Amino acid sequence: MVPTSQALELAREANLDLVEVAPQERPPVCKILDYGKFRYQQSRKGTKTKVHQQKVKEIRVRPKTGEHDIDTKINQARRFLEHKDKVLVNVLFRGRELQHIEEGRRIIDMILEKLNDVAKVEKAPSMEGKRMTAMLAPRA
Repeated sequence: MVPTSQALELAREANLDLVEVAPQERPPVCKILDYGKFRYQQSRKGTKTKVHQQKVKEIRVRPKTGEHDIDTKINQARRFLEHKDKVLVNVLFRGRELQHIEEGRRIIDMILEKLNDVAKVEKAPSMEGKRMTAMLAPRA
C-alpha cells in the first residue's frame, strides 16, 4: 500500500498515468499504466462477443447430377451446418425431367439422410414449380 502522492510521483517518473482500476475496494486499487492503451483495451473487450448472424445457404442439384458431385455438395452443406447456417436444398427439374420427380425425390432423401447427424429437417421436401426444396437447420 503506497500513499497517493507517492504513487502519482512514481507514475510521473515513468511517463505513465495512475489509473484507479477498482474504486469500490477499500482501499481503492490503482495501477501505473498508459491510460490511452487501457481505454483501448476496455473498448476491445466489448466487441469480442459478436454473435454469429445465421444465413441461409443454398445447395442446387439436378436429377442427372452424378453421385460424386452430390457427395461434394453434401460435404459443402455439412460445412455450412457446422458453421451454424441453415441450408436450402434445391433439386431443379428441366423439360422432361419433370416426368421423373421420383429421381429428384431419391436424391433429396439421400442428401437429408447423409446430413441427419448434423442437421434437422426444418421443412420437408416439397415441389414448388419446377423445383423440389427442403430446408435444413443445424442441430443445437
